[in-house]
Amino acid sequence: MAIPIDGDSLTLEDFDRIARLGRRVELSGAARDKVRRCRRVLEGFLHDDRSHYGINTGFGALAQRRIERKDLKRLQRNLIRSHTAGVGDWLPEDVSRGVMLLRANVLAKGYSGVRVEVVQLLLDLLNKGIVPRIPAKGSVGASGDLAPLSHLALALIGEGEVLVRGRAMSAAAALRRAGLKPLTLLEKEGLALINGTQVMTAIGIFNLLAAEGLAKAADIAGAMTFEAQLGNPSPFRDEIQEVRRHPGQLESARNLQRLTQGSPLWASHQGRKKVQDAYSLRCIPQVHGAVRDTLKHVRRVLEIEVNSATENPLIFPGRKAILSGGNFHGEPVAFAMDFLSIVMAELGNISERRIDRLINPASNMGLPNFLVADNGLNSGFMIAHVTATALASENKSLAHPASVDNIPTSANQEDHVSMGTIGARKAREVIGNLRHILAIELMAAAQALDFYELKSSPPLEGVKSLIRRRVPFLREDARMDVPIRHVAELIENGKLLAAAEKPGLRLL
Repeated sequence: MAIPIDGDSLTLEDFDRIARLGRRVELSGAARDKVRRCRRVLEGFLHDDRSHYGINTGFGALAQRRIERKDLKRLQRNLIRSHTAGVGDWLPEDVSRGVMLLRANVLAKGYSGVRVEVVQLLLDLLNKGIVPRIPAKGSVGASGDLAPLSHLALALIGEGEVLVRGRAMSAAAALRRAGLKPLTLLEKEGLALINGTQVMTAIGIFNLLAAEGLAKAADIAGAMTFEAQLGNPSPFRDEIQEVRRHPGQLESARNLQRLTQGSPLWASHQGRKKVQDAYSLRCIPQVHGAVRDTLKHVRRVLEIEVNSATENPLIFPGRKAILSGGNFHGEPVAFAMDFLSIVMAELGNISERRIDRLINPASNMGLPNFLVADNGLNSGFMIAHVTATALASENKSLAHPASVDNIPTSANQEDHVSMGTIGARKAREVIGNLRHILAIELMAAAQALDFYELKSSPPLEGVKSLIRRRVPFLREDARMDVPIRHVAELIENGKLLAAAEKPGLRLL
C-alpha cells in the first residue's frame, strides 16, 4: 500500500522506506483540500494593490522591487534558473529522493499557495523512479537550501538532468517517457519549491538513522574489547548508573551487561579480577550513554522539522493572511548536525583507545604484540590501528561546528545564516569514518578473543562467528583493507546487530 503524504504525520522510518527502499506514496485527500484552499486564498491576493513578497516582488535584497502582473510567471521561472547554482558531487539518489519527499510533504501542509499539480508531480517522480540530479554544495542553510532545491525545481519544469534507474538523461526526456508534463510555474510556486530546509534535513535523517545503528555497534565492539581485556564488570552495574540518572548511560550499561552475560571467559577471571580498568573500558556507559542522549535530541529536532512549514511567506487560509517570517532558517537542524558530528567523533575517539589497548604490549593482558603470534616477522594489526587513528583525527577536524560560522549574503539582507547543510554533509563523513573505526575494533577484538581457550558470551560468540565468515583469523600478515570493508558492511547492513541479538537478546 502507498504511504499517504499529508504534511503532518511523516515519520523518520517512513521517510527511510520511501527514500531508500522505494515505497510508493500518495497525496491524502485531506491534504488535497488544504492545498486547494490555500491556493484560492493566494489567488485572491493577486487582485489587490499591495506588495506581497515572492508573489509580486523580487527576492532577497530585491524584495522592494514590484513586478508587473504580466511578468509574474516569468518571475518564478527566472528564480529557478538563476538559483540553479549548485556545485560539487551529486547527492546520492536516496538523499535526492528524500529531498523530493520532504518538499512534497511541506507543500502538502497547505501553507504554500501552490496548486495540487505541483505536489502531485513531486510524488509522481518518486513513484516512477525519476530522480533529479542535485549538487551537494552551494547552500548556506538560510532562506532555505536555495541552490540545491533549485536543481530539484528545474527538473519539474522540464529542464536540467535526472537519473532513471541509474541512467542520466534530460528531465524533459524523462518526463516525456513517463507520460508526465513539466510544470509551467504560476505565482509563488517557484519560491515555494526552493524555500526550505529539506536538503539538510534529508541528509540529516539518513545521518541519524545510521548513527543510531552505530551507537549499538559501538556497545557491541566495546563489550568484545572488554571481554578480551578481562575487564572488571562492576562499572556496568545498575546501581552506579541509577545514582546519575542519565537515560542513555543506563541503556548502554545494560547492553554491556546483556552482551557479556553467560561468558565462561568472564567467569574464569572473576577471582582475580582487576580493581579498575582504564577509562576507555570503565567509562563506556558514560561516553556511549551521552552519545545516545544526544541522538535522542537530534531525533526530536528532525521529527519536528519533517512536518514543519519552512518557507516564506506563509499563507494562512483561515485568517486570509500572508505573513513573512524566517522558518526557512536552518539553525535547529544545523545545531543538531553539529552535535551529531561531535558525538560520532567521540565514539571514534574512545574506540581508537580501546584498539590501542588490544595491540599495545603495555596494556593487552598478555596477548601477542599487535595481535599476531609471530610478531616482528608479522606486523599484525599495527597499521590497521594507524588507520583508525587517522580516521579519528580526521573526525576531530570535521567535528568543528559549521553553525558557528556566518557569512552574510544577498547584499546583507540575509545577514545571518546557519551553514546547516554543510554541517549535515560533514556529519555524514564523520559517520562513514566511525563505521570503519568500529570495524577495526571489532576485527581486533575478535582476533584477541581467539587467543583464549575459553569462549565468550553467546551474543559475542555469535558476532565473532559472523566476522569469521568474512574475515579469517590472522595467522600471518595479509592485506587489511578488504576485511575492514567487509566488517564495515556488516555494521551498515544490520547483520552485526542481528548476530548479537540472535540468542534472544534485545539491545536498547
